[in-house]
Amino acid sequence: MQVKHLLLIAILGLTAACSSTKEVVDENLSEVELYQQAQADLDNNSYTSATAKLKALESRYPFGRYADQAQLELIYANYKNSEPEAAKSAAERFIRLHPQHPNVDYAYYLKGLTSFDQDRGLVARFLPLDMTKRDPGAARDSYNEFAQLTSRYPNSRYAPDAKQRMIYLRNLLASYEIHVADYYLTRQAYVAAANRGRYVVENFQETPSVGDGLAVMTEAYMRLHLDDLAATTLETLKANYPDHPSLEDGKFVPQQDEADNRSWISKATLGWIGSNTDPLPPGETRANQDVQRQYQEARDAIPKELLPPEDGGTADQQQPNAEEGKSRSWFSYATFGLFD
Repeated sequence: MQVKHLLLIAILGLTAACSSTKEVVDENLSEVELYQQAQADLDNNSYTSATAKLKALESRYPFGRYADQAQLELIYANYKNSEPEAAKSAAERFIRLHPQHPNVDYAYYLKGLTSFDQDRGLVARFLPLDMTKRDPGAARDSYNEFAQLTSRYPNSRYAPDAKQRMIYLRNLLASYEIHVADYYLTRQAYVAAANRGRYVVENFQETPSVGDGLAVMTEAYMRLHLDDLAATTLETLKANYPDHPSLEDGKFVPQQDEADNRSWISKATLGWIGSNTDPLPPGETRANQDVQRQYQEARDAIPKELLPPEDGGTADQQQPNAEEGKSRSWFSYATFGLFD
């Protein structure tokens, strides 16, 4: 059913885009008539027509009695018409031109509301999208814009709603950071994962994701063998979030499996060939061991008579004679001794 809805929306959108024409506003309309018609269009949800009339009103009567109000309502018309960039531009212009206007808080509010709804288009209404996994750019902008409103106009009628939206946005941004940290864990980028977890703990206090941040830090420190940091973080997790999903009977359970560092041939043969499960000594890596093994195999393939005496070679084969001990000319070296 959702697919049918999306197809219907796409068809209607294409039809509207192909059939839409730029509305021509009567040049003989007075300021009052323009404003009244724009209000009627807003009441009828005809936002494209309302936008055209509000722009005409502002350009024809820039110092009229409805000029300021037309600029405010132009922000709203663009917002309702799903034109976020136009709405933000109109809001920023009003704030810049009328910083002391009694309704400037409304411009701040609409600016934040536009960013808040920017990622919630028609697709998000019909598909179960996880907003915490999407690009947080618009959410971050919305949070900052609502923060300006609440800090500059704490007694605004729009401040309570802005604060509630800020709580939601803060939780969303914290969840996004946890998703990024989990991705780093799967990629074995443990330092980056620990940094993301610490960022959540330090900057998103009182959000549900703080416990997840501590769990990520604990797991990353364990993988890095930073036992002291892992133990300290784990104790903090137990003390503050004893019911966290990563804790089972008071013991920490990593969310990601241990990294498989076996060679490709060991994985392909299910461990029958090239398996090496012994723990690595400090400072040693599997790659270094593979290089040493390949070197030793190549050395073992060299005939014994070609090896030096200290490595088991034949002494009479390696001992230079008296003539070979003499100095040779460059011509002898160049001709490999053929013309000595």
